[in-house]
Formats: sequence, C-alpha cells, structure tokens
Amino acid sequence: MWYAIYAQDKPDSLAARQTARPAHLARLDALRDEGRLLLAGPFPAIDAQEPGPAGFTGSLIIAEFADIAAAQAWADADPYRAAGVYANVDVRPFRKVLP
Repeated sequence: MWYAIYAQDKPDSLAARQTARPAHLARLDALRDEGRLLLAGPFPAIDAQEPGPAGFTGSLIIAEFADIAAAQAWADADPYRAAGVYANVDVRPFRKVLP
C-alpha cells in the first residue's frame, strides 16, 4: 500500500538539512530503484523553486510499504530526523486515484 510521509521542519534547519541531504536522497533513490517511490520533495519556505537562505518548511514522500509499521520505521530512520531537521513526522495511508 502507498503511504504519505509528511514532515515539518524545525525553524532554522537549513544547515542541518544540507548536511544530511546526501544520505536522505540515497534512501529515496533506493525506494525509487525498487519501484516503490511515487513522489518526494520539499516544501520551499517561499514561492520559489530555489528558496535560497529561506530554506524549506518540510517534505512530502509518498512510497509503497508492506504496512504502516514499515512506513513509520522507514520514516523514523530518515537521516533528516537524526540530524534534527524535522520537528514532527506524520505517516498516513494514501490511496492513489489519479493519474
């Protein structure tokens, strides 16, 4: 089943985000390579593709896992979480309808 992982950044987390980004992306690449990643990306803090020093307010990942426990465990092991980027992370079942 698909699961949405919605994470909200702590204030002033851009430096920690940049440091942990390679490890974070490596995990997403693994999901993609397994055919389990629907989409992933950050929320810019301002209305711009590249927000610069304004940074980001969080992230959204939609990926396939065996169950919600597996999705939660994957989210809990995210390098952004270990680096203190995220203030909170919400994992919910997601049903893709379109396209």
